Formats: sequence, C-alpha cells, structure tokens
Amino acid sequence: MADRETVLLKAADLRAQFEAAGARGVEAAILQPAETLLDLYGEDIRARAYVTTDALRGEQMLRPDFTVPVVQMHMSDGAEPARYTYSGEVFRRQEHDPDRPNEFIQVGYEVFDRADPARADAEVFALISRALGDLPITASTGDIGILMAAVQGLKTDERRKQALMRHIWRPRRFRALLERFGGQRSVSEARAALLAGTGPVETDAPLIGKRTQAEIAARIDALRADHAAPRISETELSALETLLTIRETLPFALEHLRDVAVDLPSIGPALDRLEARIGALAARGVDVDHLDFEASYGRTSMEYYDGFVFGFYRQGRPDLPPLATGGRYDALTRYLGDGAEIPAVGGILRPGLILDLQESLS
Repeated sequence: MADRETVLLKAADLRAQFEAAGARGVEAAILQPAETLLDLYGEDIRARAYVTTDALRGEQMLRPDFTVPVVQMHMSDGAEPARYTYSGEVFRRQEHDPDRPNEFIQVGYEVFDRADPARADAEVFALISRALGDLPITASTGDIGILMAAVQGLKTDERRKQALMRHIWRPRRFRALLERFGGQRSVSEARAALLAGTGPVETDAPLIGKRTQAEIAARIDALRADHAAPRISETELSALETLLTIRETLPFALEHLRDVAVDLPSIGPALDRLEARIGALAARGVDVDHLDFEASYGRTSMEYYDGFVFGFYRQGRPDLPPLATGGRYDALTRYLGDGAEIPAVGGILRPGLILDLQESLS
C-alpha cells in the first residue's frame, strides 16, 4: 500500500491534469453540515459517515465526498459554464470489512454546462480514462435515467410511482414493490383483514409511540387506496424485467433497449440521450463497440446520480473497489439550487488504489 506522501503527490499530478484541461481548482471544508446530507440520503447516511455535534452549528459530518459541497458552491455563485477540480480526504465508516480504509484521498473533475450534456458526459469519461493511462482496467457504464423514465411512464397511480422512485437505489425493495404493485406478492392475513375494512380501526389499547390516532388512520387510508389502485400490467412488468437484465456492449444495449421501448415508450427520450452519448464518446476516441453497458449499473452505490453512470475497475477483479467512478446529477443541482438548475456531470479517482495497482504490476 502506497504511503500518504506518495498518494498526495499522485493526487496533485491528477489534479494538475484536470487543471490543464480547463478546470478551476476548488476546496471544500472537511466538516459539512449534516442536515443537507440527511435530507438527500435519509438516515441511511449515518451508517456510512462520521457524525459529530457542534454546540453552535448542530450536527456535522466528516466530508463523505466532494460533490455536494462543490454543487452548493457553484449554485451559490458559479459562472456558466464551469469546470472544477479538487483533491483531499473523504471519510467513510467501515463496519463489515476491516481491510477497507475509512479515510482516503479523492481527486475529482466536475462539469456544469447546459450546452451539450452528451458531449460533457463524454468529456468527463474520456479525461478520467486518460488519467488512468494504460493500466489493466475495465470500464462499466449505465444510465439510471432510463429506469427513472420507465417508472415515470408506468400506467399506475402517482403514489406508486413515487414509492418506486424512492427505492431505485435499493434493488431488493424496488423488486418487492414491483411484485406487490403487480399483484405477484400476497399480503399477510393481518394486512388483508386491515385492507378489507372500510372504516377506522378502533381499539381500546393505549397509544404507544409518537403517532397520533389521526396519523394512524391516515396511514391506513393510504394503504387501502394503494391496495385498490390498478395493478401494473404483466406487459409493463415483463418489459421492466427485461430492461433491468440488459448487459451488453453499448451499441447492442441500445438496440435491445429500443425493443423494450415498444412496451415502455416513456424511455424513448432517454434512449435518444444514450445514442447521442455514444456518438460523443466515439468522437472522443472511446471504443464504444467494446464498452460495457448495464442497465442496472450504479443502483447500489450512486444515489444522487440520475443519468449516465460509470466506473473503472481492475481487470478481472470487479469485487475490488473501483479506481474511478462518476456520473450525471442534474437533479442534485435543482435540489441544492433552490429551484435553479444546470446539467452537471463529474467523476472521481482514488490515487491510492491507482498506485496500489501500479505497484502490483511492477
């Protein structure tokens, strides 16, 4: 494992490459307000971040990444278009694997540009690929926006769509919801009895907990309304299942997805964006005919991405942490910009892992 000084020198070299490509160097505070991160990710972030409390500033987190503070900085006073680069420590709790570090160096490159999103996607991917040089690596790509478009176009009520959208990054929960909304999963006897009723649930038992009787009644009404909603059709369920299992090289994946769009027409515009991206990547010299695309890629680790996603891995070792990852996060700029938004895409590299791979080859 490379020592800290060597990692920092490598980080400085990577950052210099991005500055030479037109990025402005920026910094971000190590302590970040927890409120924003909790709003974005929910309480799940506590399991992965170091949280502390300040008497004046409230809950703070050791920086889990750079993207959120860089987006906040840009949405506050950034010019358009803009390109930024940064380097520094990020902190992640490790509760299951003692060999994975809880502090490591990241170097990033972020693009805020509304002129041509496909070209910006290709720019970030190609620059990070070039920074990795001729190391024995493989790249994986995906597009979470295609699945989001599929969910938004389902012929079901808005409540169910919102539930599915919330759990896109939790594949098991997402699948369970699909099965329930499609009538493929039976409910328990207790829930069936509850759903079969028409009036409020009356009981003499004392209320325990923070929910009021009115809140409990509202929740029961919501469950009954959901149960009464029309099922997602077999055709849509089958098309979604096909979409989620697509794993091909880019041109074949696009062709396969065009077939799926016959039953899920709402994904058409997202596929047009994918086709434009393929062209932009090819124009940057990327061998798209051999670049892998997986429709489900990024769903377990890239929660704020809503479009193009990618990762670079050591060849033959997809079980190891990626050397670099990134993607598009347009919705994050809208959330942190108080209604203002700008298309944005970026990626990060881990110089420590890059040096470890180089050392293992020497």
